[in-house]
Amino acid sequence: MPPKTFSIFPSLPSLPHQFQNPFSNSHLHFKTHLPKFSLIKCSATAAPNSDPQLHGNPQNPPTQVPISGSETGTEGAGAAAPTRGQLFLEHHQAQAASKLIQEVDAPGFVDPDTYALKKKHRQLKTVICGRCRLLSHGHMITAVGGHGGYAGGKQFVTAEELRDKLSHLRHEKALIVKLVDIVDFYGSFLSRVRDLTGANPIILVVTKIDLLPKGTDMNCVGDWIVEATTKKKLNVLSVHLTSSKSLVGISGVVAETQEEKKGRDVYIMGSANVGKSAFITALLMLMGERDPVAAAAQKYKPIQSAVPGTTLGPIPIDAFFSGGKLYDTPGVHLHHRQGAVVPTDDLPLLAPRSRLKGRSIPSNRDTISGARGMEGFSIFWGGLVRVDVLKVLPCTRLTFYGPKALQIHIVPTAEADEFYKKEIGLMLTPPTSKQRAESWNGLETERRLQLRFDDPDRPSSDIAISGLGWITIEPISKELRMSDPIPELPDDNELHFNVHVPKPVEIFVRSPLPVGKSGSEWYQYRELTEQEEEFRPKWYY
Repeated sequence: MPPKTFSIFPSLPSLPHQFQNPFSNSHLHFKTHLPKFSLIKCSATAAPNSDPQLHGNPQNPPTQVPISGSETGTEGAGAAAPTRGQLFLEHHQAQAASKLIQEVDAPGFVDPDTYALKKKHRQLKTVICGRCRLLSHGHMITAVGGHGGYAGGKQFVTAEELRDKLSHLRHEKALIVKLVDIVDFYGSFLSRVRDLTGANPIILVVTKIDLLPKGTDMNCVGDWIVEATTKKKLNVLSVHLTSSKSLVGISGVVAETQEEKKGRDVYIMGSANVGKSAFITALLMLMGERDPVAAAAQKYKPIQSAVPGTTLGPIPIDAFFSGGKLYDTPGVHLHHRQGAVVPTDDLPLLAPRSRLKGRSIPSNRDTISGARGMEGFSIFWGGLVRVDVLKVLPCTRLTFYGPKALQIHIVPTAEADEFYKKEIGLMLTPPTSKQRAESWNGLETERRLQLRFDDPDRPSSDIAISGLGWITIEPISKELRMSDPIPELPDDNELHFNVHVPKPVEIFVRSPLPVGKSGSEWYQYRELTEQEEEFRPKWYY
């Protein structure tokens, strides 16, 4: 067995050629697998424990990093050799670093004078680029193309390039912790996650569970989530309902991660703004109570921002005493979410700040009188959604769940077009000003929906708006219809709506999510076969 340490003597014994330094006889140099380039590397994109010696001269352009084993020459093919995934990741890190020094007006640029000063005082680990400096001061800056852009210069990376940085996972043996936002469950689910992760096992973490309405039965919600996940046909080990703010459910994720890790690296994945940064902070906090390595890793504080594109590459974190790394990955940008079309300064309006409370239209008996009910009216949800009520039952109402900043307005459908043109940027926001409204393309996508009331005592469906929230189509509550007689229901029980959203935002029709106190009253658990019981993932809260 080779010795674990070497002592260097004035007269060295003869060593094999690969251990000899061709430039000096007084030191030993060992072959590493670091990319061969000179670069300035922003500390926000470097590993938390990166060596400052990796930072080079800003005047020298970086060289191309080889990505295949045959090109690296002496990397070898043993257990210590870099994997295909590691080489792929090194290649992308080199490409990102090159932009820091080649494009002066790019958000990742580091001023050469600043670099020289930091190098002189041996403070290269503290070097951050202009974009990251603005982020650290609370500015809403994105460097991802198609999401508002960087106002001061060129785009740093496209959404496709950002997604491609995760494709190396197909070649790795890793444990995937995939995050999904409960407020935007279908819009943030990443149904094609297998294109990125291959056959690696997945722990599904549902975030922001504390935002659900008061009185929600989590047993019903957990069963609903497992049902929806099973239809996606993914190899999900388990489902965890969590809140990074209150730490609910985080300990269960810690325990299962430690159990299923089995020497593999762990990747935290999810769509943009699903809550990865807050989740990693909470995860390291609880892991640090028993793991000294995780406790030391708590100095890594991911930047939490409502703007997509804060994290621009996989960031490795030493968080496990048993070895392996925890990776904070860039959010996968989905073009079909509202965040992809809303102006950057208005993105915070899409993030709910407190517990959701359903807003129902109509809300009292005075507005539901008449045999036609809401037919012939249009409902605006801020400036982002318009619902035309074409055909409904007299006892039908629409309940909106989403950010409180978006106001709801109802007008006759015949006046809806004129009302939108007049009030967009004023009463109908976002966009939040007439100046931004001038470049706003409006609600270009229209989808016709035909639903049914199969049970008069339970909601028909949810209309989920990707990146925003959902609308529950439900019967008027029993308290409101006790005193007034309801006309006889037609035989077809059909409901017709036209839903307008910005292009290319997607609209999902799903089974209703059981929220609030009434959710546990109408939700029905499905009877499972023995085979379904065996392979169905368990959920934890």
